[in-house]
Amino acid sequence: MPPRLIELGMQRGMHLYWRFARGLTVGVRALVIDGTQRVFLVKHSYVAGWHLPGGGVEPGESLMTALTRELREEGNIELSEQPALFGIYFNHRISRRDHVALYVVRSFHQSAPPQPNREIIEHGFFSPRALPEDTTRGTRARIGEFFEGRPPAELW
Repeated sequence: MPPRLIELGMQRGMHLYWRFARGLTVGVRALVIDGTQRVFLVKHSYVAGWHLPGGGVEPGESLMTALTRELREEGNIELSEQPALFGIYFNHRISRRDHVALYVVRSFHQSAPPQPNREIIEHGFFSPRALPEDTTRGTRARIGEFFEGRPPAELW
């Protein structure tokens, strides 16, 4: 089976589960910017392209708790200060009930680069002007909004 069909099947399966487990799905993503204005991106094993780090907010979790957990899991990144909320997006491409909160993280430490694992197969800091070719459309749009001083769009 082609990888894109597997990816779509996994996404739909996860959202079918979430449809019954949760009335609304909420995710968090982070625009992690280092001292040289590079952004941290990750590449997952189960979905194509480079993405901003983040993931789903679990029942009983706050947005900040989920963001802190995801940054630790995906990038070995620990927050030094409270990040700023940049925007909340409706992610209609995933489902009719999915929203994503995007935070800007400028104050953090990374004690060591994360080791590739079953979920995150690659990671790195990249210049906003030299993103990997297969960086997703939504990731490129969010990076552009921030660095070009545009307001957040409504749709991811």
